Amino acid sequence: MKPLAITGGDCAGIGPEITARAVAAFPDEQFAIYTNRALFARACAVAGVPLPEGPNVAWVDLPLGCPVDAVVPGKNQAATGELAYACVTAAGRDALAGRVHGLVTAPFSKAALHLAGHTDVPGHTELLARLCGRQEATMAFFAPGLAVALATIHCALRDVPGLLTAPRLRRVFRDFADALARMLGRRPRIGVLALNPHAGEDGAFGDEEARVLAPAIAEAQAWADFEGPLVPDTAMTEAGGAARFDGFVAMYHDQGLIPFKRAAFEEGVNTTLGLPFVRTSPDHGTAFALAWQGRASARSMVAAIRKARELTR
Repeated sequence: MKPLAITGGDCAGIGPEITARAVAAFPDEQFAIYTNRALFARACAVAGVPLPEGPNVAWVDLPLGCPVDAVVPGKNQAATGELAYACVTAAGRDALAGRVHGLVTAPFSKAALHLAGHTDVPGHTELLARLCGRQEATMAFFAPGLAVALATIHCALRDVPGLLTAPRLRRVFRDFADALARMLGRRPRIGVLALNPHAGEDGAFGDEEARVLAPAIAEAQAWADFEGPLVPDTAMTEAGGAARFDGFVAMYHDQGLIPFKRAAFEEGVNTTLGLPFVRTSPDHGTAFALAWQGRASARSMVAAIRKARELTR
């Protein structure tokens, strides 16, 4: 059986301890852990977390550009940024080649990647999309009873309106509809949040709803039952009728993720849609303030592994 690839994330953060705990929760799964094993082991030892061992665990041991003892927990460093970049790149290539059956990534720090010289990498989603020859991929988040896809990802808020093009919306709507249909086994119902307050108030607060979103939603009926543009501050509430939808498309990062993480922070899973392989991750970052202390929750990492298994099987 092919292993499931796990990247250890930024080893100066909570990546090693949540990875170790999560791997231990799946003794029936074959894993390939991409990291620097010595640094990973040091982080786990300091945190008091057993190092993953056994016949179901293989290590892809990558070099670290400094002595292991030089790494400072809870701090952005070029060496750990470069290691995190190398791990994702190596695991992504193995997933693309079919050597692993999916990919789960522990969080890395974009600031550390930038210190390592990778200033053109906004995040995992964009890095993996480029690795697969795609300009972009779709970021979506799943938790029990809740699913959210993002029309735009890591960009300045001022840039969002110009990024909401027909091709982008078509790609996000199609990727999200296909994923939900596979998970549910039926045609999904998807709500599309408006960009502007009050869904534009008939043009009083902007015309993107009528000019851009409505035509894209009409076209997307070929793939799922889309509805919108919906008033964004009530659409995901019980009073707003959220129960009739299987998922929502948000126009920008915080519009979708503030309500998602408020509802399901420790059970949420970040999933990259549109790649030729499955990729999931926890829905949080490196949590440098908790690094190497043995206090970080692995629940989202466990959920990410569970979702990867579900999607690949």
